[in-house]
Amino acid sequence: MKKCMMLDLKNDEQAIQEYERLHQQVWPEVEAQFKNFGVLSVDIYRLGTRLCMVMQTDDSLFDQYAFQAAQDSDPRVQEWETLMWRFQSPTPWTPAGEKWMEAKSIYQFCAGPSYVKN
Repeated sequence: MKKCMMLDLKNDEQAIQEYERLHQQVWPEVEAQFKNFGVLSVDIYRLGTRLCMVMQTDDSLFDQYAFQAAQDSDPRVQEWETLMWRFQSPTPWTPAGEKWMEAKSIYQFCAGPSYVKN
């Protein structure tokens, strides 16, 4: 399953540069948490202060509630999340106490296996 999650960054160019620098070496405990709960890949994109995270998960292994509970109970992951929150800001549509919000898919296109490049 593919999930698209949205979050904003604080509008501070130096902070944004530091946020991107930190994501060049994400802590191994954070990535281990992804692997342990069926997250196959994570891509984060930025446009200005808006972030888009695309997560590909293995439906047979990924349980959103178990994943969140494990993240909440892991001190090292929480340390990373606290560090990241220094740079992050909720979107205008994010409920209080939440961070990454899943975006609604409104269009998909797939050329399929028969696609031939000219």
